[in-house]
Amino acid sequence: MPTALVPIELPEWAWQRAEVRDALRERNMGAVFRRVQQYGGASQTRIATAVAMTQARVNEIINGRREITRLDVFERIADGLSMPDDARHLLGLASTHGTRSGGRAFDLAAFPEVVRVYATQAAASEDVRQLATSAQQLDVLAVRGLGLVGLKDSLLRPSLTRPRGQPTPQLRVLLLNPESPALAVRAAEIGESTESLSGGIKLAEARLRELSSACDLQVYRYQMRPTWRIIRLDDTLFVSAFDSGWEGHESATYKIMKTPTGPLHRGFQRMFASMLEAGIRTV
Repeated sequence: MPTALVPIELPEWAWQRAEVRDALRERNMGAVFRRVQQYGGASQTRIATAVAMTQARVNEIINGRREITRLDVFERIADGLSMPDDARHLLGLASTHGTRSGGRAFDLAAFPEVVRVYATQAAASEDVRQLATSAQQLDVLAVRGLGLVGLKDSLLRPSLTRPRGQPTPQLRVLLLNPESPALAVRAAEIGESTESLSGGIKLAEARLRELSSACDLQVYRYQMRPTWRIIRLDDTLFVSAFDSGWEGHESATYKIMKTPTGPLHRGFQRMFASMLEAGIRTV
C-alpha cells in the first residue's frame, strides 16, 4: 500500500457544492472521489497516494465495486483530502484540531448547517450572485431593500430576468411598513430622517413593480422593529442582523444550508412565513 503524500487541496467552494455535501451525508466515497477528480483535477493515482490506497482500490470505489465502512478509512480519506470541519461533520467525523480559513470567510466547525461566515454582505456577494442565477425561489427580508432588489444594479435584480425557455423564478419580499411606529425607531438607530427612510421603502416598492413581468412577484410590508436581514435562494440562506448604528449589509453574514436536523434554517424560514401571513401585501 502506498504511503500518503501531500494531501489534496480542493477549492473552498467545492466542499459547498450540493452534490458533494449529498455524497458526504450518504458516505458515498465513489461520488466524493469523482468530484475530487472534477474540481481538483486529481487522477486516481493522485487520490490513491493522498488517502493511502492503491490505484486499483480507488478505481473500484469510483466504479461502485467496493464500499467503505470502516471509520479509520473514512478518517484517512478526510485527512488525505484536507476536508474542512463542516465536510467532516457531514461524513460523521469529529473536527480537526485546527479549522481551515478561507480568507474573509471561514468554516464554523460546530454547526454543519452554518457553512460560512462573511465579514459583510459585500464579502458574500459573489457567492450570492452565483446561487441567485439559478434559484427558483428567492425570498428577501429587509428594511427598504434597495441594495438587494430595488435598483437596477442591486445584488439580486439582474438574476431575476431569465433567458427565454427557463422557468420563471418566484420572488417574495418583506419590507418595513413606512407607516409603522417601528420606522421612526429604525430611522433614529441609523441617524436618518423618517422621511428619508420612508421614501426609500416606497421607492423600492415602485421599482419592484417593474419586475412583475419578469418573475412571480409578491411584496409585503411588516410592522415590527427589524432584527434580521434574510436572503433565501432555494435551500440556502444568507442571514445578517440589524442593530443600532449599522445597516444589515454592514453586519457579518451567515451562510446557512438546509440540513436534515438543523434548527436555524427551519427557524428562519418559519419566521419569514409568519411575517408573510401577518404582512400587508402591496405588490
